[in-house]
Parts: sequence; structure tokens; C-alpha cells
Amino acid sequence: MRTARRSGALLALCVGAFAAGGCDREPAAEAPTLAASGVSQPAGWADELAMPIPRDLNPDPNVLEIDLEARIEEIEILPGTKTPAWTYNGTVPGPMIRAKVGDRVIVHFKNSLPEATTIHWHGLRVPNDMDGAPGVTQPPIEPGGEFRYELELRDAGTYWYHPHQDSSAQVGRGLYGAFVVEDPADPAVFGDELVLLLSDIGLRENGDLLDADTGGNFGDLFGREGSVLLVNGKILPTLKVRNGKQQRWRIINAARARYYNLRLRGHRFIRLGGDNGLAARSEDIYNIVLTPGERADAVFTPADPPGSSNVLRWVPTERGYGSTFNRSSEPMLAIETVPDPPVTPEPIPTELRTIEPIDITNATRRTLDLTIDIASTVEMGINGVPYWQAKPLEIELGDTEVWRIVNNTPFSHPFHLHGFFFQVLDDRRVREWKDTVDVPHESELTVAVRFDERPGAWMYHCHILDHAEAGMMGHLVVRDPNAPTPADEPAAGGHRH
Repeated sequence: MRTARRSGALLALCVGAFAAGGCDREPAAEAPTLAASGVSQPAGWADELAMPIPRDLNPDPNVLEIDLEARIEEIEILPGTKTPAWTYNGTVPGPMIRAKVGDRVIVHFKNSLPEATTIHWHGLRVPNDMDGAPGVTQPPIEPGGEFRYELELRDAGTYWYHPHQDSSAQVGRGLYGAFVVEDPADPAVFGDELVLLLSDIGLRENGDLLDADTGGNFGDLFGREGSVLLVNGKILPTLKVRNGKQQRWRIINAARARYYNLRLRGHRFIRLGGDNGLAARSEDIYNIVLTPGERADAVFTPADPPGSSNVLRWVPTERGYGSTFNRSSEPMLAIETVPDPPVTPEPIPTELRTIEPIDITNATRRTLDLTIDIASTVEMGINGVPYWQAKPLEIELGDTEVWRIVNNTPFSHPFHLHGFFFQVLDDRRVREWKDTVDVPHESELTVAVRFDERPGAWMYHCHILDHAEAGMMGHLVVRDPNAPTPADEPAAGGHRH
């Protein structure tokens, strides 16, 4: 039928041409269209975004064993200057840890910083004593100290790691890294994978770090945003793309306070999921918004003409008083479309994963009210109580809980739960497993979580790290009724992390 239609069209053209004086040749045939799966990404497409990969010390293909050292290193962030950054293995960000579901990861950690620290494996369902919460799940690792972290990777997804000791300052100085857990069964049509770790850092013109408490009480209240935006530790790196050749972007917001609203002129994205791997179904979206600590998994299909350029931009997001006033968008990632001819993108499936809703029939219900008290200092809390005065929530192993999280403050708060995934109870959302979710200012949302394993003490807090340190943090204790009662209180004196 296609051949017949084409012959008929040519005949009509020739008849018209003959009436005008003849038809001396057949019109040129259309060039064949290549499928995206039949071509590779442009040469060196993501070279400027490469992050270091740690050396695997273990020959077992199912075990990743690495050395990780926290230390101060002079690195170039602003061109022509040196910054005494706080690093993992000498780089910002630290090495990207990548393994697959079912693997065991062993990290030999050494603290060569002048202060105590820990590592929290953000989003990973780790054993309680591996969670990195100082004074709750492990003692702080003092300067010169070492600690062996051992993790079983149970869930595919995009995660990250960072300190939980003086976390706003230490993350702000450069201590963070990406952690990807692959699912070998993921469809290849999602595209070639690129991890984008977004962060910011406060620097003076000579490259020196700004003081960790810059802004005083206002910095505590608003959250400290660095003046320099980084993608994989670089200022405005370049990504090479080919029109129609899809890429799977794993995006991590590692900033201590900044929300990322990502937009690319003339493009949309297909969101696959976020914190804990794939969502139940894919979504077509205009922009990607990530709160601190949150992740997104999305397909990017380049649509610009061959040989053109574009810029992925950070756009101010309304997250409370002053968050958008007199602020403009900023460039983050330069995107160059190579002159090769376009290819046809692969279709992305709509249904991605079966996620059953949590059964909340007999759930215990609580209200967590996020609060701010401003007097001579800024003191934040949950239910009006700052962390260092709060008592833990008591939860029995196997219980399901429904938390109504209320935010009547003038600032939005990204709520993060350690050790467990939750579901947001909102039929307007695509169902997925989360560990970090935005609670917009003057609003509320409800989440459900099942505490069916790993007894012990676990943290929950606002992931604007300045807010957590100002008191918007709490902890819970999951008790096994058949086990001896564990120690569940934080270190004496209510240690502020």
C-alpha cells in the first residue's frame, strides 16, 4: 500500500509537470530515518561530567570494597583559584559508588578532617548501626579515626552519601557523593545513563570558603545557599547530544538548602521515578523540581536542530519568604547538539512497576507539626519541641504508621526519613516509594510507612540542613517486643548534628 501511494503521488507530480513542460526526472527519495537504538552517543559526550570511580579492592563480582577518606584538599572550582575544600578521596563530589541490586558494599572509611564526622547513606535501607547518625546509631568518628561500613544493596535507585555530623557546614564545604544501585532488568530504551549531582558552594573571589555560619540567624531561617552552582563539581560543564538520541538522567540534589527547578528551552522530560527507583508509571513533565536530598530519574530526548546550542537553567522556586524576590535564572549545563542527522527516539513505556498501596487499615496515626520559634535565636522543632529536647517516637516492630505532616511556617521543608521508604497518600500523585518529600509552606501532606524490620533508633528531619541543625529533627525507636530493650536516647547533652 505504501508503494502504491508513493507511485500515485509521483504520477500526479509528473502529470502536473508534463502540463507545465515535461517531467524529466523523479524527485529525490527521502533519506532513511535511523532509530536511536542504532547509534551511539556523540564521541566524548559526557567527558566534562565524569566523576571519579573508586578502585574495587575485592575480586568477587558481587562485592564492591573501597577505601574512602575524608580530607581537606586544595582544588580548583573558580578558574585560576584554589579552594581548601572538604573532600572524599580528594575530589568534589566524592567518588561515585555504583553497584547492582544484591551486591554487598564494604567501605573502609578514614577521617582525616580536623573535626569529627560520619557517613549517612541517604535513602539506602541499611542496617541500623550503619546509618551514620552520630550519638544515635554510632559514635562520631573523631579526627584520625576509622570505621568500616558494610551495606547490603536491597533496592535499585539513585542515592547519595554525606556526613550527618555538623552536616550543613560539612556538606556545604564539599562532602557528598553519588551512590547508584542498578537494576539489570531496566529497559535499555531509557537511554544511556548520566548521573547529575547538583550542588552549590559559598566562595569568596579568591576561592576561599565562606564561613559556615554566614548570615547568622537569617541563614538559619532561610537556609544557606551557596553563590556558585555546580554540576558534578563543575561550573557550567558541557554535554554533547544528538537530536533524538535519548539519555537517562539520574539527578541528585546534594545542596544543603537550595531547591532545584530545572528547565530547558524547547524541551520536556519523561519522569521515570526518583528516590527508590522506578515509579508505578512514567510522566511527561515540563520541568524537574528537586528539594534538598531528593532525586529524580528522567529521560531526556534532545530536540534542538543539529549544530545548535542550549542551556539547562536553574529557575527560582517559591519555597518561602524571599526565595524568588529579585532573583533570575542561572545557567547550569551547556548542551551542544552535534551536527549528525537526527534519529528517531525509542518509545518509553507508560507502565513501569507494580507498587501496591500500603495497607493502613490498622495504622497508628500521628501529626508532626513543623514549627519555627524566633526570639533572640532561631529555634525550629517538631510539634514545638527542638530535637535536643524531644523524646523519641515509640514504634513496635511490624507497625504501620500514618503521619500527617503539617507546615504552617512561612518556609517549605523537605521531610526526610532515615532507613525506611514511605508512600505519599495523595491520589493525584503517581505512586512511588519515597524517603524525601517537599512539604510546601502553609500546607500539609500525609505519608504512610511500615516499620517491619531493623529495630533501633532512626532519624527524621527537614533536609534543609540549617533547619535540621536549628532543631527541626526528631528520632523514633522501633522496638522488637521479643528482644531486650536497646539504648534509645541520643548522646548526653542532646548532640546537635
